[in-house]
Amino acid sequence: MPHRDPQQMGMPRVVGTIQHCAATCEHMITHILMSGNLQGRANQLKLLRDCADMCAKTARFVARSSPFSKAMLMMCAHVCEACGAECMKFNDPASRHCAQVCMNCAKECHAAAMAMSA
Repeated sequence: MPHRDPQQMGMPRVVGTIQHCAATCEHMITHILMSGNLQGRANQLKLLRDCADMCAKTARFVARSSPFSKAMLMMCAHVCEACGAECMKFNDPASRHCAQVCMNCAKECHAAAMAMSA
């Protein structure tokens, strides 16, 4: 049986979760811009962009087993929580869905970071 690095167990799943969050945030940005409903959404758009960028970068760090993966996962969790909280302020189904995806990603990133050794 091949040796598996304990830090990498479960990492493909978290990478997929993070990539899904990035794509969801990018889709949400496009949805808002195409709808023309920009009223009161400046902060949401900023956080969606931050979240999409942070998730994309974090997925790459984790996928290549960077020594900075744990720090990136913790920051990603923080950004995803902020984005999810902002999206929850809006009642439209797309924002609510995005909020759920972001909060799930934050939870998965935090758990993955805590499973890594310092």
